[in-house]
Amino acid sequence: MERKVLLVEDESLIREITADYFQREQWIVYEAETGWQALEMLETLNADLVVLDILMPELDGWTVCKRIRERSAVPIIMLTAKSEDDDKMLGFELGADDYVTKPFSPKVLVARAKSLMKRVEGTVGKEKSLTVGRISINTRSHRVDIDGQPVELAPKEYELLLYLIKNENIVLSRETILDHVWGFDYFGDLRVVDTHIKKLRGKLGNEARHIRTVIRSGYKLEEDR
Repeated sequence: MERKVLLVEDESLIREITADYFQREQWIVYEAETGWQALEMLETLNADLVVLDILMPELDGWTVCKRIRERSAVPIIMLTAKSEDDDKMLGFELGADDYVTKPFSPKVLVARAKSLMKRVEGTVGKEKSLTVGRISINTRSHRVDIDGQPVELAPKEYELLLYLIKNENIVLSRETILDHVWGFDYFGDLRVVDTHIKKLRGKLGNEARHIRTVIRSGYKLEEDR
């Protein structure tokens, strides 16, 4: 299955090396040198993944990520020379799905990309539709509806909702949610879970009532409250 990745990086050598590794894994690679160019390309390019550098001139990666999220749920991996948790938190709050810190191994980046796509795309099993209240999730098309009206969720928001629904009536700690939605190799702050729960509740409107905060424990999804 061929996937399309947009590499947004102002250093041509990094773009060239990274593109080569993606192409070895049968990805179709598109390149953008600036944030403005990336946003323009995404108007017509139906990318499966965006690899986005943060430290770029004119328009930095934070701003590009925010603008992408205003119109698209495409998965985003951010590249940064900074490893501080606060910087990662900002990226996740803006809608990034994963982080790779420079200097990085292109081979590891491609592996992280493949892992992210597997989590986003899921696997086709027997189940097709899951429901709670007026919320319906089609696990094959990744469509989320409320009363038949589509709800646009970012990849991590979708994964979070799906995990909560699959574990209905079970109290899930932040650590458990972090491990299953962000992966066992993510060592960031637990606040990222609270941030995404808040965003998810905002998009679910009245149906957010099904997501219950359990004091000092975590979160639980219930059919009726």
